Amino acid sequence: MQIADIICGNFKAEESFFRYRSSSYLTEFFEDCDTHYKHDGSTRNYWVAETLQKILAESHPNANTPPETFSRVIRTLMDPGEAVNEGAERGGALALLNTALAREGYEAFYAADKRCYLRHAATDTVAKPSPNPHRPFSPSELKRREQLIAYLDDASEDALTEEVLLPLFRQLGFHRVTLAGHKDKALEYGKDVWMKFTLPTQHVIYFGIQAKKGKLDAAGVSRAANVNVAEIHNQVTMMLGHEIFDPEIGKRALVDHAFIVAGGEITKAARNWLGNKLDASKRSQIMFMDRDDILNLYVVTNLPLPSGALLEMEPSDDDVPF
Repeated sequence: MQIADIICGNFKAEESFFRYRSSSYLTEFFEDCDTHYKHDGSTRNYWVAETLQKILAESHPNANTPPETFSRVIRTLMDPGEAVNEGAERGGALALLNTALAREGYEAFYAADKRCYLRHAATDTVAKPSPNPHRPFSPSELKRREQLIAYLDDASEDALTEEVLLPLFRQLGFHRVTLAGHKDKALEYGKDVWMKFTLPTQHVIYFGIQAKKGKLDAAGVSRAANVNVAEIHNQVTMMLGHEIFDPEIGKRALVDHAFIVAGGEITKAARNWLGNKLDASKRSQIMFMDRDDILNLYVVTNLPLPSGALLEMEPSDDDVPF
């Protein structure tokens, strides 16, 4: 009911940090949250409270993370552009909202992207939307993408693995992301990185990564800058057949799934060859991603660029030198 009153804006106008929303504006608010709920003309705060109960009954990733729809409601409610009687930092609104959330063990906060997120206080779990690498990019995101392209053009294979892939997979929710002897090639058994992912059921899946800097093709012989996809397939097959030691449980475990990651392009011929090979063997354990996948995921997860990934640009007359 407290959050319902906040959404309705049931406060004195001169003291409120939230917009007053009549029936039509409540419907508009929930449309902005990408839901189908429309106010039915009943008492506003009771209707909103009932709607929030329906939203909270939706499926959610785990016990410490609310449904994505509820997180969208909070982000829409706390949009800096909706500030009333205070600045865009919305300190008063945040304090009022957190008074209601604290009883359930959650805290709302603004991240560096100026959006409001929810954090579970006991576990420090942050509820963030799943990244969509196929959405349109803003001009600033396109610029970051160009800077990362310039970095990947000159980066070594070790830099690709350590400066780009490790932070990316950690950001995507994988944990215990560990290098597997990549520099000295000792006991690598075809994998550059291994990591774990915990399902909502608390079961753990192990992943391995085989990373290559250049382009993967289907040519008969590997060239200096290109790697034959058959060689990578052999290395990944070796990876899936060898155990890794997980110090968290003190046991050895097999890698369940493998990523083939290319810092360059995976050619159409290489994709076709690999697809036919996987289909013939009925393997669903091997996945692959190329430079475009890396770039798009890196941008939408809002990761800081690796050190040295600054694109040298000639300033125009309209640019401010930096």
